[in-house]
Amino acid sequence: MVDCDNKTGLAPRQFIALAQEKGFDDPSKKAGVIVDWLKADFDLGRGHAMALVHIIKNGEKINTKHVGSGTAHSDASDTLWLDGKQNRPA
Repeated sequence: MVDCDNKTGLAPRQFIALAQEKGFDDPSKKAGVIVDWLKADFDLGRGHAMALVHIIKNGEKINTKHVGSGTAHSDASDTLWLDGKQNRPA
């Protein structure tokens, strides 16, 4: 998932909570507004920001086309881990 733990000290689930407080989970909010917030407040680049936009807007589920595909954006399951690297089960 989004490797913003190292850069910000925050896990993706914490970003979801912050975004909800600001109303960014509202379906009418444009991705650009969220990306601008993440850049200004956390110095995140567009790639990390867009990954966070996805989970803010859509939750932890991803399309199955990304599961086990072997690509750079491949994941082991259709459910993203949102609680940070330090809390990932071994």
